[in-house]
Amino acid sequence: MLLAIDSGNTNTVFAVFEGEVRRGEWRASTNQHRTADEYAVWLTQLMGLAGLQRSDVNAAIIANVVPATAFSLKTLCQRYFKCEPLVVGDESVKLGIAVNLPNPAEVGADRLVNAVAAHARHPGVDKIVVDFGTATTFDVVTKDGAYSGGVIAPGPNLSLEALYMAAAKLPGIAIRRPPTVIGRATVPAMQSGVFWGYVGLVEGLVKRIGEEMGSTPKVI
Repeated sequence: MLLAIDSGNTNTVFAVFEGEVRRGEWRASTNQHRTADEYAVWLTQLMGLAGLQRSDVNAAIIANVVPATAFSLKTLCQRYFKCEPLVVGDESVKLGIAVNLPNPAEVGADRLVNAVAAHARHPGVDKIVVDFGTATTFDVVTKDGAYSGGVIAPGPNLSLEALYMAAAKLPGIAIRRPPTVIGRATVPAMQSGVFWGYVGLVEGLVKRIGEEMGSTPKVI
């Protein structure tokens, strides 16, 4: 079985796959101070609840955008799962796609795996992958599978946190779709700004990217 680790700025997701079947998936907050031993205790217990053992895993792959966590995640795979993980972004790891940028090494692992997965599922068409995380990213993948750049914008939660921190009279709120675009009080006005603002962001950027590509890309 394969242990797949996706380490993002906010959360780290662990999943175990048996072929194409996902046998389990678990999420933890990303913490650069967490050790391999701490990961192992936490993950082993959750795997056990799903009827899985450490010995079931014989391969691992890591996509990581937080350099400070790299050592602990690699050590977790080596020490507790007895395998050397593939690390997306390492020169030795061939993803099977071209990266058509002046400096391919600066592309985040999360964006590379988005491109690989998008092309595997939708070959033969131009694609835009929209990924909502700490940042909202738009990744452009050509019909032949080449990663060709994209856009990085602040994520909705990050924008909301910045608004709350910078404006003394604005409260902390949850993101949800308001009943109307025009807010008639502070909270629905903020919700409208975040929710419909991001709808507009996505729609506007997808339209502009498609115009630059000269095609009608599939949006994922």
